[in-house]
Amino acid sequence: MNNNIIYRLDWLLILVYLLLVSFGIINVYSATYSETLDGFFDVSQPVGKQVFFLIFSFFVGIIILSVNSKFFEQFALVGYFVTILLLLGLFIFGKTVSGATSWYSIGGLSVQPSEMAKVSTALVIASFLSKFQSDLKIPRTLLKIGAYVLLPFLLIVLQPDPGSALVFGAFFFPLFREGLNYAYLIIFLSLLFLFFITLSFHFVIVIGIITLVIFLIYYFLKKINSKLKIWPFIIFLIISIGFSFSVDYIFNNVFQQRHRDRINIVLGKEVDTQGVGYNINQSKIAIGSGGLNGKGFLEGTQTKGDFVPEQHTDYIFSTIAEEWGFLGSFFLIFLFCFLISRMILQAEKQTNKFRRIFSYGSAGLIFTHFFINIGMSLGMVPTIGIPLPFISYGGSSILAFSIMIFIHLNFDANRLNDW
Repeated sequence: MNNNIIYRLDWLLILVYLLLVSFGIINVYSATYSETLDGFFDVSQPVGKQVFFLIFSFFVGIIILSVNSKFFEQFALVGYFVTILLLLGLFIFGKTVSGATSWYSIGGLSVQPSEMAKVSTALVIASFLSKFQSDLKIPRTLLKIGAYVLLPFLLIVLQPDPGSALVFGAFFFPLFREGLNYAYLIIFLSLLFLFFITLSFHFVIVIGIITLVIFLIYYFLKKINSKLKIWPFIIFLIISIGFSFSVDYIFNNVFQQRHRDRINIVLGKEVDTQGVGYNINQSKIAIGSGGLNGKGFLEGTQTKGDFVPEQHTDYIFSTIAEEWGFLGSFFLIFLFCFLISRMILQAEKQTNKFRRIFSYGSAGLIFTHFFINIGMSLGMVPTIGIPLPFISYGGSSILAFSIMIFIHLNFDANRLNDW
């Protein structure tokens, strides 16, 4: 490693990263603890495999910090196509677990290429936007970026692993920083809100609410700008009503039954604490039982009783809340918020567009995983099965997110010069 970079590294960010991965190891150990477990380095158990991948991530991180920061931009496209080939190879050589062919089995360890695809997609989008100085107001640019995101998205959906595929939507967040019109975000959020409110209420009530809201917005904007035209609002009203009518068809014919059940559970339209709602119900019981201070390390009764399925992966937050309580949960959330906000603030200091976009993309991806995973454990978000970064068990996940952090650290340390 270049000795000078040691003094330019953001050691506070490294400290937060180390706290997160250490806390993850501790809670994976607790969630999988049994009397036969032979310590943290028992590679026959999940915690031992997690430690192995963490140590490997450190070695990869040291290499990343030693590499000239221009390397990542020059080889972004190559890395992207390598991960696409790995995703394609799953359909021939992949290992099927729980109905999804998402892993390669290598020497007793499972590797999930969709996690590395997140890193390569973040790099290739940053490279494309910076290298060609693309204008995000031109539809052709958006189509090209959409193609970069859509290709791994479709390959992951076909595994099938729709949860991992959905988080690729996070790569559109940095585009708003780079000049994409916020109208796209408003339209997307409006349609998402409309989708769920239509499922919750009768469509006649929904249409009435939509009409009232749109014309109230028009009325108040008209006071500000007397030349405001009404026809865009009428077109948006027609599109909204048409979308509302299509919601039932999409929900009943596009989504699978398990997806419909999970959404209905979150919306409160179904109460099935022993069937499809079992995981969420048990997770909420575990979280609520933790109280303020928690029950203590290895003392969680829900955790020890294996009441929450997948508690060391998708629902690891329930272990944290039960054993470490509200204070421990708050500390974890604080660490994530600090990490994400610091990455964004450092990205804003970048004069290099490629580095800025990559850091924004990485921060957006971490936030999406963090928000959905914890929301899922609290029953606020439908279960889609994605890990909590740095915390959940999963070697590929901890490696991929660690690579993002170390690339960001490299970019931040070299933002004033290239060596």
